[in-house]
Amino acid sequence: MTDAPTTRKPFFRRRKTCPFQGPDATYIDYKDVKLLQKFITERGKIIPSRISAVSLKKQRELAQAIKRARFLALMPYVMD
Repeated sequence: MTDAPTTRKPFFRRRKTCPFQGPDATYIDYKDVKLLQKFITERGKIIPSRISAVSLKKQRELAQAIKRARFLALMPYVMD
C-alpha cells in the first residue's frame, strides 16, 4: 500500500433551471391550484427553492400565491 494521494474529479451536479423563467415559462397564479400543488409537500409545507430550483424572486411570488390560495380556502394549510 502506498500513501500516494488519489486525485478524483469533484462530483458534478447539473445546475437546475427555474421553471418560471424563459420563453415557455408558466405564470404563477394563486387560482392555479394544480401548479401550486407541485411546490408543496404531502404535509402541506412549501418546498424550499434549493430543492425545487425556483429562483429567489419567483420563490417569493410562489410562496405568496400559495398563501393566498390557502387564505381563500383553495388549498389546505396542513394535510393529515
